[in-house]
Amino acid sequence: MSLELLTLNNPVFKSFTFWAGVLVVKMLAMSLLTAIQRFKTKTFANPEDLMSPKLKVKFDDPNVERVRRAHRNDLENILPFFAIGLLYTLTNPSAFLAINLFRAVGISRIVHTLVYAITLSRDV
Repeated sequence: MSLELLTLNNPVFKSFTFWAGVLVVKMLAMSLLTAIQRFKTKTFANPEDLMSPKLKVKFDDPNVERVRRAHRNDLENILPFFAIGLLYTLTNPSAFLAINLFRAVGISRIVHTLVYAITLSRDV
């Protein structure tokens, strides 16, 4: 194993770190989006989070659950990408193929969120 593969001089590693960074920001944004949905619908899962004694703990708001499922799906798919992508980088793959694979994963995760979690109008 050559440590030169894990430097920014390697275009494959550079692409991997860029797309890994994009996906980390995306996962952080999903946390924020979940919080926004909870406040918007006044749906809180813990009694200590309730803003008013009149509110009740609620687990089943469809908008909150849709965002939570998208976030969970990110955790199930993006975290393995970090490990697999790094190991793949260590195999010294074709730069063209690797860069396009990393790009495809990043774009597909963003599109998944846009289609699944952020909908303009959806009957729930």
